[in-house]
Amino acid sequence: MRSYRMRLSLPAALVSSVFMLTACGGDDVNNNGSTNASAPSAPPNPSFVDSAPIPDVPAFVDNIATNQRGDARFATVATNAGVRLVSRYLDLWMPLTLLVDAGVTAPAVGTFPEIVASKWTGLPNDGNPGGTILNAPVLAQNIQFSVDETTNRTQAQADAAYFDDRRGKGFSVTDGMGPLTDAWRAAAQQTTTITSIPANATTTLFNDNGNNIGVGTSGGNTAFGHVVDLLSAMGNNASTEPAKRFYKYARPYRWSTSVIVDPTLVPAESSDPTTDGGFISGHEAEAMRDALTMAYCLPERGPEMISRGLELGENRILAGMHSPLDVMAGRMFAIAAAVANLNDPANATLKSQAVQQAHTALEAATNTTPANFLAFAHSGTPATDRFADFATNKANDIRRMTFGFPQIESTDAPPVVPKGAEVLLETRYPYLTADQRRVVIKTTEFPSGFPVLDDPEGYGRIDAFAAFNGYGQFNGSVVISMDATQGGFSANDTWRNDISGSGKLTLNGSGTLQLAGNNSYSGGTQVSGGAIEADSATAFGTGDVFVGAGSAIVSASATPVKVGGKFTVLPGTTLEMAVDGSGGGQLNVGGQLTFAGSTLHVTFANGFTPKAGDTIQLITGGVGNQQFSTVTVDGHNASAVYANGTVSIRINS
Repeated sequence: MRSYRMRLSLPAALVSSVFMLTACGGDDVNNNGSTNASAPSAPPNPSFVDSAPIPDVPAFVDNIATNQRGDARFATVATNAGVRLVSRYLDLWMPLTLLVDAGVTAPAVGTFPEIVASKWTGLPNDGNPGGTILNAPVLAQNIQFSVDETTNRTQAQADAAYFDDRRGKGFSVTDGMGPLTDAWRAAAQQTTTITSIPANATTTLFNDNGNNIGVGTSGGNTAFGHVVDLLSAMGNNASTEPAKRFYKYARPYRWSTSVIVDPTLVPAESSDPTTDGGFISGHEAEAMRDALTMAYCLPERGPEMISRGLELGENRILAGMHSPLDVMAGRMFAIAAAVANLNDPANATLKSQAVQQAHTALEAATNTTPANFLAFAHSGTPATDRFADFATNKANDIRRMTFGFPQIESTDAPPVVPKGAEVLLETRYPYLTADQRRVVIKTTEFPSGFPVLDDPEGYGRIDAFAAFNGYGQFNGSVVISMDATQGGFSANDTWRNDISGSGKLTLNGSGTLQLAGNNSYSGGTQVSGGAIEADSATAFGTGDVFVGAGSAIVSASATPVKVGGKFTVLPGTTLEMAVDGSGGGQLNVGGQLTFAGSTLHVTFANGFTPKAGDTIQLITGGVGNQQFSTVTVDGHNASAVYANGTVSIRINS
């Protein structure tokens, strides 16, 4: 995994230690005066720009106020935005609420009498289970997953499930901040009384008497209060009670005695099943909502915070308290509530204040600056930060999106992006337009066809983790402009997704964009300003690369970078190569290679220190009779070697 860093210009004080070689110098240079007269043109611009239209359905962002906890007993799909959001559950399960209204006879459980729907017993096996099963295979898998998870959990998983059940959710998820956790908790003045698992937890219920998300401005927290206030505001109209009361789907341990509730959580089981539905998970809805809000305030830890929110949801299954479908719907609800409240005009000033406070306070607490804050935020290791490894986070995200359910409907329905959903990414991608952020969500959405997730607005298919890691596809012309003077992600950003599609990427401005995925997009890459960095072997996809201004960087983490098409570096531009001595930082070009008149800058990475006499290969493929106008090799006197279709450097001293 590449290290997070800011790209800095070479200080003038180091110029004396860098050997500069012009095109007419060096005995080993094939000096034939070749020029760049026949440079290829840039890849053609596609004729369209991708978009993500707002779906023509009632929008949760407009109707969240209908989701009132006090009206939970009378909520319906028609009257309540929260109930409507997860209404694809009605393909699997017909709740007693609807059965009574419709006078339906349910063969699996007998005929329901004309009773008040809210008086269901909550016990599936007593002849009045709260509804009838419409899709037996899916709901059987739902409970069997809970059986398997609870019978095979480790003690460490059981302990994590206890803490995530009994502690305030806002406190729990802050450990997703990694190296910033202690600073965040101190700034928010967060407290918890659940610091260990008592010996008598199997018989005694312990509640968290801490303050969960911390102290806001009303409590005198002048340095971090706006952050806490924003977290609090995200809970507006965000109760899961209306959905629980409407769907009347019992917790998994009430469906099957083979679901083993963690013994330390048995005292937390409700004594009144009629008010204790499982669908949807309130813990996951609150935890993911908090995690998304923290990701909004500190997008530097966005993917990790989303991973933590998803982890808490899985811990609800491991606890025996919820089924996978409960958790999946809770995640959907959290995203919708966050989108609606972040879009609320009443929170416009507050969210801006919260983002500013989060950075000012945590930079001061960690003795960092805007230039190195991102690096510090990712300075942990897997031993100190369990979210430090991107590949692990990604694999967990994919698993937790569906928990192994098969696709039961069309697998190729077009992606749908909810109205206002782009707000989730406005601090993550300050250099993108609102329309482009919608396209990021669109191109990173999960496929269609999974149970519950195909809601008309598109919330179920939003993969927030992936959306925080760049585009998923380039369709049409993708033009971005980064301004390094703005700092943060506008100066330096990394897209880690595997980008596909037939579109073209064009980079303008002055920032550095790093491409780190296993990319296959075919429309080409053009640099018209700033720097594009290849952080994987297939970073540039399969098309042409054209550097007309600015720089192209080949990172040591790419071994080597492969360009399937043409690679063109025009005069006045720079090709930077960070070489590690083991293939990292090298470039292999399959098509025409053009670089005459440009600058080559070589650095050494990962502790590699070449010695005098070493010859290090840099470029293979179609070199011909060309030369760089200037070659610099940090810290060494070196000569460029152009021979047999390759470019190398020889270390002289």
